[in-house]
Amino acid sequence: MTHYTLPENYIASCGCTAESTHYPTAALNAMAFGSRTGYGPACGRCFELTLLNSFLSNPPFYPTTKKSVVIKITDLCPLSTTGWCNATTSGPNAGGSYLNFDLAFPSHQYPDFGVWNISYQSVSCASHWSGSKDAAALGSDPSLGNDACCAADPTGSANDTCTSYSDKNGTPPNTANSSAASARLGVSIILTWIAALIIPLTYTSSY
Repeated sequence: MTHYTLPENYIASCGCTAESTHYPTAALNAMAFGSRTGYGPACGRCFELTLLNSFLSNPPFYPTTKKSVVIKITDLCPLSTTGWCNATTSGPNAGGSYLNFDLAFPSHQYPDFGVWNISYQSVSCASHWSGSKDAAALGSDPSLGNDACCAADPTGSANDTCTSYSDKNGTPPNTANSSAASARLGVSIILTWIAALIIPLTYTSSY
C-alpha cells in the first residue's frame, strides 16, 4: 500500500461525487481496477486495509496496535513501467504483489513510512465505510452521465457493478447521485421561477 495526495472535492477516475473525498478513499492499480483509463469494475468497492509492517524502512516498523481503515475505491493508479502500480499479468510490482492500494491523503490515520505491507478484505460499503451515511458522498457526479460510474455498494451484479471504460464492454449501470441531481433540478426550477418574475418587472412600455 502506498499514499498519494487527492485534492478535496476532486472528481477522480471513477467520477465519484466530490463529497466522497471527505472520507477514506483509494486508487487501485490498473490490473486490479479493471480498466486502463476512466472507470472500472473496482469503482465503488470498499475494502478494509490493515497495516502489517512498513516495507522500505530498515528495520521494518510493526504497529503495536492493530490499525485498519475502510476505504472506497474512487480512482485509478495508472499503469507505469516502474513503481508500485505496474503489476500486469506478466509479473508483479516491485514489492512482489499484483495489487496495490494507493491511499488518498489524508485517509490514513497512522505514521506514514511510504510503503506498507497490509492485509485486506472486501467489505460492504453500506455497513463499513464512514461515508455510507452521507447521501452526497454516494454514487457518481450526475453531470458526467455515462462517462462516470461509482457504485454505492457493488455486489458483482451487472445492475450495480461498473463495466470497464477502456475495454468498452458495455454501458455502465446508472450510478448518478440522485440527491445531487435533485438539488440541481431544484436550483434550476428556482432560477426559472425567479426569471419569470423578473422579466415582466423589467419590461417598460414605449408609450
